[in-house]
Amino acid sequence: MTAPIYVLNGPNLNRLGTREPEIYGSTTLKEVEAMCRDAAGGTPVEFRQSNREYEIIDWVHEAIDRPAAGIIINPAAFTFTSIAILDALKMFPRPIIELHISNIHRREEIYHRSLVSKVATAVIAGLGPRGYGVAIKAMQELSGNS
Repeated sequence: MTAPIYVLNGPNLNRLGTREPEIYGSTTLKEVEAMCRDAAGGTPVEFRQSNREYEIIDWVHEAIDRPAAGIIINPAAFTFTSIAILDALKMFPRPIIELHISNIHRREEIYHRSLVSKVATAVIAGLGPRGYGVAIKAMQELSGNS
């Protein structure tokens, strides 16, 4: 069986579709999940979202132990604050793609310093929700699951 791709989403992403549509668009997280599964084809996807830092860390540990083919993570606000998520991701020995719906570098200064980028294999930012499908395809190539 093909190893799954983990797609992990951080705080407030459960509000996609209604949260600041001028920045994040009107696509819901459920629609993003469907886009990921479509893009993945036969590759299994573990798609998850949490507003809790510890839960994201537990999922990274699960991806290490399972093992997962790779992790696509949109850590949202935890991108800039969570050394704990950074430390968990450091233990993951396979590809990691950091994903942001908006271009964080075009936003306020507070959004310019990602902790996750220090361990990410690649970063995708500013493609809107369609960036998730791009990330799935890129992960399939990086992990040899294409």
